[in-house]
Amino acid sequence: MIRIADITDVAGCRAVVALQEAVWGRDGEIVPASLLVVSAKRGGILVGAYEGDDLAGFVWSMPGWRDGLATHWSHMLAVRPAARGAGLGERLKLAQRERALQAGVEVIEWTFDPLQAPNAHLNLHVLGCTAAEYRADAYGPMAGPLTAGTPTDRLVAEWRLREAHVARRLGARRARGLVARDRGVLEAPPAIDVRRDGDWLVCGDVHVHDARRVLLPVPARFTEMQQQATPAALAWRLAARRAFEAYFSRGYRAVDFFLDRESGAGRYLLALAADPPSQPARNAGLH
Repeated sequence: MIRIADITDVAGCRAVVALQEAVWGRDGEIVPASLLVVSAKRGGILVGAYEGDDLAGFVWSMPGWRDGLATHWSHMLAVRPAARGAGLGERLKLAQRERALQAGVEVIEWTFDPLQAPNAHLNLHVLGCTAAEYRADAYGPMAGPLTAGTPTDRLVAEWRLREAHVARRLGARRARGLVARDRGVLEAPPAIDVRRDGDWLVCGDVHVHDARRVLLPVPARFTEMQQQATPAALAWRLAARRAFEAYFSRGYRAVDFFLDRESGAGRYLLALAADPPSQPARNAGLH
């Protein structure tokens, strides 16, 4: 039985530090308990998922401002490896949303690796975030298995908590509905050519189309690719960077992500700003 609860004391923050080390390694950039406890008592949101007395996951965000708007920057979300696959990340983000709305905050932002398909699926498809900002090598070289062999490029997720399409996404999720506007999205041209080479999906040329919608593919198991096929992973990183930067500079936004559950790969749906995010629809054939 999982229990979701706020973390506000030093002991709880030390458990968060231990979980950071378990997920990212002791050589990673660990946020200390002293900073976490001050943040939690001065406007930050620090929420844990507990299995009994053990911390299985947490999410942490800090208050901020952007263009005069009160926001939160979600700096970390981590789930213990043994607890993954049970929807804890989604539950933690929903708890974060609830607390942000109670505090009068309507936008939460965070960065994520655009080549990590499960994270893209959660952020865009499940939660209803969009993205139109790409940061090349956002954090510089970092230690740890999640960053080995490639620059730390990141997309900035923008979660507008009260917008109608976010409510539709979350409502469709609760109703176990599928989220897509129509089958036409599957006919959008690809931004990157791909082919299979043994165990890996290999990227090819980048294309810049004039279509209203474009699909930008990403491979499966990117963390493993970085460790086992580093040249292929680096090629993906640079191709994705060229594609995202080219389309974002032309007014496109990433508005959805379609995960192939069988292979683990996926495709971003990029759409011109005038094209709204996908809306829930039954029998749409996408998941």
